[in-house]
Amino acid sequence: MSPTRKTLHINAFLLGVGHHEAAWRHPSTEAHRVLDVRHYQELARIAERGTLDSIFFADGLAVGPRVQRNTLAVFEPITLLSAIAAATERIGLIATASTSYNEPFNLARKFASLDHISGGRAGWNIVTSGSADEAYNFGYDAIPEHARRYERAGEFLDVALALWDSWEPGAVVLDSGAAVFADPERVHTIDHAGERFRVRGPLNSPRSPQGRPLLVQAGSSDSGKEFAAQHAEAVFTAQRGLVEGQAFYRDLKARLPKYGRGADQLKVLPGLVPFIAETPERARELEQQFTDLISPDYALRQLSAMLGTDVTGRDLDEPLPPLPDESVIQGNKSRFTLVKNLAEGERLTLRQLIAELGGGRGHRTFAGTPEQIADEIQLWFDNDAADGFNIMPPHLPGGLSDFVDQVVPILRRRGLFRTEYTATTLRGHYGLPPVDNRHASVEQTATAV
Repeated sequence: MSPTRKTLHINAFLLGVGHHEAAWRHPSTEAHRVLDVRHYQELARIAERGTLDSIFFADGLAVGPRVQRNTLAVFEPITLLSAIAAATERIGLIATASTSYNEPFNLARKFASLDHISGGRAGWNIVTSGSADEAYNFGYDAIPEHARRYERAGEFLDVALALWDSWEPGAVVLDSGAAVFADPERVHTIDHAGERFRVRGPLNSPRSPQGRPLLVQAGSSDSGKEFAAQHAEAVFTAQRGLVEGQAFYRDLKARLPKYGRGADQLKVLPGLVPFIAETPERARELEQQFTDLISPDYALRQLSAMLGTDVTGRDLDEPLPPLPDESVIQGNKSRFTLVKNLAEGERLTLRQLIAELGGGRGHRTFAGTPEQIADEIQLWFDNDAADGFNIMPPHLPGGLSDFVDQVVPILRRRGLFRTEYTATTLRGHYGLPPVDNRHASVEQTATAV
């Protein structure tokens, strides 16, 4: 790989036995494996074989729409990634966790533990949770207001960052002769007293190999983009076309200087659902096989949740009913707008819309040969629409194996992607420097992280 060329980053977003909502019904998958930790360990090893930067598990805090029709993400992801850490060596491990329904101390401790267990491979996808079903599980009568969720997220992250810094590099002494486990002068309370949280600290977990997890964010609303520009080091986003992707990329990168950050400090990774086959025709046939297995009642319930508008029971060959403006949506604003624009811009019927959304819930779906998939990735990468991709295999494990064994070698031959790992931490995979500790000298940080 040319030393002057920027590096492509690839994350594998893993969901059950595949991202397509009908994956569990397709003969290429085994639905029972959604409950088998060995399945997820196998997926992680496949991704590691391809020298991917990371794997990622989303999370929700409620049973999804119409449990009758679909398998669910059944494991809490930080726990699951701890089991995967023991079965892998290099692959990064990213978990979703909500700032709306957790406390900073508990969550900071869990991610510090995962970073220790994995030897510095932990990442946190920061979400504010926009589902009414989730709100009902935590004593709310409705989704907390969108702007207030992001205000809470900002303070939550401030507390977590302070807790991760509460142990300086080198604080753990382990001098058995002198009976000194840690130097108390290098372990600090944080004494946070804010609008939403009061936390004394310090964290009861020493500083982890990375100092803190890689910070990831997935919201594309204006509030989400501003939060990402201030805090995130990688962004998972849903962009369906090159021009749209370029506009999002420019917008997000342009916000960084306000926070004293450079463009290379934030990686933009759009989602891509690849249906891969030896010919374009076979790839489209494969995609159609999955589309034919969609359960319309499930898809309409899921669509209703995305839009905040009940479309269940409507004629599938009709268009969407009139939808409200994004400003009144308290759930996932960016996904609402994406689906609304897709339906209205292409004048899709409900049947056509649920087919479009079945593979990745609004993320770009692409059916083609390995060369065509690589071409699409390179097009976006070379034209400032992406720093890499969030690959969302429609079926697992086969869809991930196809990508790793057929697409990755092409990207390597073109000099776009690594042939071997050159770093041991997740931050290293993403080309990010070690994290400074607010209490430590530069020399201490460089030595201990």
